[in-house]
Amino acid sequence: MTGDAGTAWSVTKDGVRLAVRATPRAARDGIDGLTRLSDGRAVLCVRVRAVADKGAANAAVASVLAAELGLAKGDVRLVAGSTARLKTFVLAARDDADAQAIAARLADIAGGGQLK
Repeated sequence: MTGDAGTAWSVTKDGVRLAVRATPRAARDGIDGLTRLSDGRAVLCVRVRAVADKGAANAAVASVLAAELGLAKGDVRLVAGSTARLKTFVLAARDDADAQAIAARLADIAGGGQLK
């Protein structure tokens, strides 16, 4: 699973790059699945109760991803979009097999990788 136009993630040498659309100030924390943006990109939708102030929502999104994927919080790193709704995270992997396992868990969490 290396990612394609229909998925929000791709396996890289660093682990797994993940495109996220964050929704702060939500009623609950959780992952809502995949959706396609108007420009055709796929993103994983993540809702968090935290407000978008001083990085609180970014930390909450990272925590939700870590918890849902069974990763340590330190293995989920924000690499782009710190002040935007659209963000890119890198999910650290020890090796290629670990990265493939993370990608498989993402597909399971995101409803089999199917877009909404």
